[in-house]
Amino acid sequence: MSQALEESSLEAARSAIERNAWHEAFDLYRAAAETQVLGPEDLEELANAAWWTGRLEDNLAFRQQAYTGYVQNNQPAKAARAAAAIARDYMGNLAIAMANGWIGRAERLLENQPDSPEQGQLLFVKCFQTLSAGDFDATLQHARKMLELGTRFGDRDLQGLGLMFEGRVRVALGEVEKGLSLLDEATVAAVSGELGPQVTGFVYCMAITSTSSLRDYRRAGEWNEAAKRWCERQSISGFPGHCRVLRAEIMQLKGLWTEAEKDIRIALGELKDFNLYLASEGFYELGEIRRRMGDLKGAEEAFKQADELGWEPQPGMALLRLSQGNVAGAMGGIKRALADEVRGPLYRFPMLAAQVEISIASGNLELAGASAEELEGIAKVYGTSALKASACYARGALQVAEDAAEEALKTLRLAMRLWKDADVPYEVARTRVVLARAYAEVGETDSSELELQSAASAFQRLGALLDLRATNELLGESTQAAQAASRVTKTFMFTDIVKSTSLVEAMGDEAWSDLLEWHDRTMRSTFLANGGEEINKVGDGFFVAFERPDDAMDCAVAIQSTLVDHRRAHGFSPRVRIGLHCGDATRKGTDYEGGQVHLAARIGAIAEGDEILLSRTSCTESARSHPISEPRMVSLKGIAEPVEVVSLNWRPGP
Repeated sequence: MSQALEESSLEAARSAIERNAWHEAFDLYRAAAETQVLGPEDLEELANAAWWTGRLEDNLAFRQQAYTGYVQNNQPAKAARAAAAIARDYMGNLAIAMANGWIGRAERLLENQPDSPEQGQLLFVKCFQTLSAGDFDATLQHARKMLELGTRFGDRDLQGLGLMFEGRVRVALGEVEKGLSLLDEATVAAVSGELGPQVTGFVYCMAITSTSSLRDYRRAGEWNEAAKRWCERQSISGFPGHCRVLRAEIMQLKGLWTEAEKDIRIALGELKDFNLYLASEGFYELGEIRRRMGDLKGAEEAFKQADELGWEPQPGMALLRLSQGNVAGAMGGIKRALADEVRGPLYRFPMLAAQVEISIASGNLELAGASAEELEGIAKVYGTSALKASACYARGALQVAEDAAEEALKTLRLAMRLWKDADVPYEVARTRVVLARAYAEVGETDSSELELQSAASAFQRLGALLDLRATNELLGESTQAAQAASRVTKTFMFTDIVKSTSLVEAMGDEAWSDLLEWHDRTMRSTFLANGGEEINKVGDGFFVAFERPDDAMDCAVAIQSTLVDHRRAHGFSPRVRIGLHCGDATRKGTDYEGGQVHLAARIGAIAEGDEILLSRTSCTESARSHPISEPRMVSLKGIAEPVEVVSLNWRPGP
């Protein structure tokens, strides 16, 4: 009876493996292991289940036990297969010496063996090794041998991997049409279910990575959607982390920054104990999103984490230094990145694009010209619309700097068309700003202002705060003093964390810094979602302007509700007071001045924690989308007459 139960448990585990029910398989195998000794084949399957569910330590332990069992059973080919898989996972966690040791073991085991599929699996690991080192010739040789072994032994997985690696190398070498054809063939096999689950995942990732490096965003997006559907069908937690990072990269380019950051944060949780190298890529993409949104401190932290885990944080870090006004630091960082001669043209391309921008800022137009010329050469070889657009943008920006505005107009208009074709709104908006400068140089002030207004609108939608401020400053300069100092009616919001000094003392600087980063990011995304324009940030408080009182009240309610929800879910969030007032003010550039702004700030200063306090005059019938308290008169510092205020009842009813 006991033996029958043991066999039943083991058969159930094997059945779960066949169904790709990885969590179920892991639990069933562990239960079976408590009552019997598992053979090496079952230990390998248990290791696979651990791998798919993100348990890297368990995966390595079980796979090493399987390796030992195969050696003891005098099964060198299967032992080599286990050794190659162990090497792959050590490589992913940056334990290179350990990986090399296991590769050596696999090589010795196969040294005097006839050709077999297991040799192809060792070549798979070697392809990763040589590709990472930039040795395309060796990678191509391994890939062709892998494809030949897969064809000879009827192993579809090896065939798919061979096609995938050869396609990746062909693309890197500039044989784009041939490379993409091979990648498409491998990915179609993955989509059709012809490949095993692990190889399917690798093929998807490589196809998306290759097309992203070409800036072929449409093709990358198609494969990304296919990979997303595949990931959602798998009962797994470790592997999809990289899928999420790649998906977030595409989302970032499409301007979906908040969604992209959310996906990356989930991915980092999945990857932290699974694959450090892939996690490093996630931190880099997180830094890029934060940099574009104007969160320079958060971007720098993410770039540093990427660097610590082995990812070159360029050109993001150099462009961050440029945004901070550190031109020398930006130039030094990008030059060091470009000094790596092992990397190919597609690696150099974004570095060169950044070097053009940094060189123009430093006044080194000769270096900018040389970089732009190299960009144009790479774009010509690889030929995608986005590569050509980036090269045109760089050349157009240089032409503006060289006072060749007429030529710049032609170049930048072409860049605009190409960027629009690639559907990347942030790049379109950046190009509009440079195009506006070219129009201004030739005296077409109306066209210049129109481009700046369109750019500002796009930056506002995207949440690109630094770009928005800079564009608004250019708009202010172009409309002269009468328009720059115009009177407007706005609803002004002031927010502040209550008792922040005490919180710093209680939490410590590091914890407070983390909390403040979360608070700032949450506030900014809520402002953006409700049409708020961030005017200024002082300490832990914000000054925000809205077109309508309704929008300001909805935003204030969303802020307080978010903080309460976070407090319930995580045990703590800061208590924030919010003051609102609608009135006339003078707009000067990106700022507002006047007594009504001062009044809004004073109302915010007397609010309690979790309170939304607003002037009675701001709460018209049309703006009363939430219940309010009875009015009360208050005296405000610096305001001669008492002011009637009300509290907004934002908490949901029972």
